[in-house]
Amino acid sequence: MKILVVDDEVNMRKILKAMLLKDKHDVLLAAHGEEALKILKEQSVQLVISDIRMPRMDGLSLLDVIQKEFPTVLVILMTAHATVDAAVSALKHGAFDFILKPFDQDEMKIAVQKAVKTLELSPQSYFSPLALPQETHAQARVFGQYTLIGRSANMLDIYQMIDKVADTPSTVLITGESGTGKELIATALHETSSRKQFPFIKINCAAIPKNLMESELFGYEKGAFTGAVSSKPGRFELADGGTLFLDEIGEIPVDMQVKLLRALQESEFERVGGLKTIRVNVRIVAATNRDLKKEIEQGHFREDLFFRLNVVPIVLPPLRERMDDIDRLTQYFVVKYNQKLKKNVQGLTTDALDALKAHPWPGNIRELENVIERTLLFTEGAKIERKDLPAELRGEVKMVHPLSLPLVSVAPESSIKINQSQERPIKDLSMKDIVKQKTNEIERQLIVQALEETAGNVTHAAKVLKISRKGLQLKMKELGLRDADEDFVDAE
Repeated sequence: MKILVVDDEVNMRKILKAMLLKDKHDVLLAAHGEEALKILKEQSVQLVISDIRMPRMDGLSLLDVIQKEFPTVLVILMTAHATVDAAVSALKHGAFDFILKPFDQDEMKIAVQKAVKTLELSPQSYFSPLALPQETHAQARVFGQYTLIGRSANMLDIYQMIDKVADTPSTVLITGESGTGKELIATALHETSSRKQFPFIKINCAAIPKNLMESELFGYEKGAFTGAVSSKPGRFELADGGTLFLDEIGEIPVDMQVKLLRALQESEFERVGGLKTIRVNVRIVAATNRDLKKEIEQGHFREDLFFRLNVVPIVLPPLRERMDDIDRLTQYFVVKYNQKLKKNVQGLTTDALDALKAHPWPGNIRELENVIERTLLFTEGAKIERKDLPAELRGEVKMVHPLSLPLVSVAPESSIKINQSQERPIKDLSMKDIVKQKTNEIERQLIVQALEETAGNVTHAAKVLKISRKGLQLKMKELGLRDADEDFVDAE
């Protein structure tokens, strides 16, 4: 990962650079905010680690500019002049994390690891009108409500639900597939409530190491464990008066779920290593793409915690169940990326829109946004045509969603392909063999498509498929793709 360190102290820059280089990160250095912005315009940076108090442009001012001009870049702020109010201000401005000086190197490494994990889970800030200039908000309202895009029946039901529960203290559990916009619903609930002048604190539970979950949620006292060189408030404390969004709630370890349940029920907790009970007034919104009822059956999630969270359930539909919104979503993304890429594309042709509506969209809105950005970048005409779309959307490579797979016919005269060169009658195959063959076909198709989209770069294709590079190489070998892919780039 490419990291930009911003600090007016030369020694601090040197220390952080040496630490980050040891962990195999690319490191850039800047002495103040203005220098940092110049680097951000010239280099592709994923994470900024910045001091708050600096000459010429301080860390909070730098954070504000990054939020507007580089919304996909994460920011960790540091300061030697820490208070709870300062931490709240930093996180409310959009900082990913807040580190107190002097810090233990392990604490900084953990914060960077969380950032890396967060970027892997959500590689780009997607479908977020809140990050756009104010004049674009009016267009967003035409297409939906609460800065959400969509007027389908499913979305109208969700808007009504937000109307009813936004200004209540009731806990909300948002469920839906990855890429459907669960964080945007949480943001709408907060921004529409009387708590909007108080902090909206977000935490991705999947990005937090299990042994650090308690200190992340509830904070810790100085000396509570090795590396705790000073006291630090947790996310519950920082969210006092406002909203705490627990994303990927299904990832919280079972032993930690007991402590979370108590905090939810009693609105009180103790910091790690502390004796003082801290009371807070926090509205909880949680989200997950898992089936928590199945997790309960398997012993991975506590039933009592589920009932405490599931006071108001909001189920976000996948994009394939709200195809009526494709037109609005694509119009919105065209406007967004015309601004970002300095293009002047007028929209999509009817034929191109039909191609979008025929796609199952396994990646949901995130996938649609990525397609529009990529297509608009290379489009030469006034409108996006079918020929401008990626191969799988033009019908040249069919993208199959697992939920849309047809059942295999079991007629005696039927047969299926075992490989490129031979067929065997289906009567000679067991059900297990048929399922395995169909799975291999789908895996091969998705791998080939990912490699095409990344110009044959195996490392980048692995990121698209959300598997390890080694895992992809093994799968390619298993499916016979390695010998046929000598031109694929295997470097970082």
